[in-house]
Amino acid sequence: MNKRMDAIRSAINNHQSDVLSSDNKPAPLPRVSSGSVRSMKESFSGVERENEELREKLAAAVVVQEIDPNLIDPSPIADRFREHEDAGFEALKESIKARGQEVPVLLRVHPTEAGRYQSAYGHRRIRAARELGKPVRAVVRALTDEDLVVAQGVENSARQDLSFIERAVFAARLEDAGHERSVVQDALSIDRAEASKLVSVAKAVPADIIEAIGRAPKIGRPRWQALVDAMKVHRGAVKAIRAVISKPDFLARDTDARFLKVLSVATHAADEAPNRKAEALTVVAATGRKIARVTSSGRDVKISFDRGLDAAFASFLVEQIPTLFASYTEVNGKGEDGEGDALANEQREQE
Repeated sequence: MNKRMDAIRSAINNHQSDVLSSDNKPAPLPRVSSGSVRSMKESFSGVERENEELREKLAAAVVVQEIDPNLIDPSPIADRFREHEDAGFEALKESIKARGQEVPVLLRVHPTEAGRYQSAYGHRRIRAARELGKPVRAVVRALTDEDLVVAQGVENSARQDLSFIERAVFAARLEDAGHERSVVQDALSIDRAEASKLVSVAKAVPADIIEAIGRAPKIGRPRWQALVDAMKVHRGAVKAIRAVISKPDFLARDTDARFLKVLSVATHAADEAPNRKAEALTVVAATGRKIARVTSSGRDVKISFDRGLDAAFASFLVEQIPTLFASYTEVNGKGEDGEGDALANEQREQE
């Protein structure tokens, strides 16, 4: 117990032996019943408990300050995509204009710039206040870098309005900034497996494509994963997607429609491109007789023999392929291990 409680107990229980009567005897104490003593003790204990609870509440009290929004910098790690036309933001702005800012934002003192702050959450409220020319109502706390991003992620997760790709990009940015996977889990309130899925998708899709698509709030992980798979399978998918997102009419679509367009392009790009580039060549003998038709489509080469030819010719040709290949590699300076082809393939991959 604290000193005040000790003093109260001492006042009740200890005899005042240092107070003397005129005859040098201890002055008699007034008689107090045991029931009264217990009642006094309980009263003092109740008061002390109430005082202790009050002190705890005061210590934990949230002090809201008004701060110039121009002194506030965003969190080092963005968790939201800023849409070109954000109807939700305009509604928030009108609400603050009409009723004032009802929910304070969370800030910390800027770690490197004196007189400035960084926001943990409430970025849109800060932006709205800045555009309205109003001060921001804020709570300022001492936060480490980890405290900042965890508070930022938890507040957004509680509202459950971040889209899948926003959460994925936020998770990847946390890791890129050097935070442990456990911090990602805490910030988004997810387990390790889910954190891995988020990070893998965000890192598999090029940043410029994600930015062009936007939030895509109706598009969940399965379709984002389908896009990742399509880009892996179809070699020309990324190039085809970039050609589409660069067109002026692409941004005219809403964000979910932009994703569906990109997914469609990624899925069909490899199927359409070879058809445009397909070439056919007819092989004829010295006598002018048609022998075969060779169709080249990308890396695929198909040889179709004329129906009038003996099937034995096809078998003969197959037997001659090793000899023909040896002659080809000798003339073109390529080893039989295909090293020249591997180098050519690598160059095509880089292109």
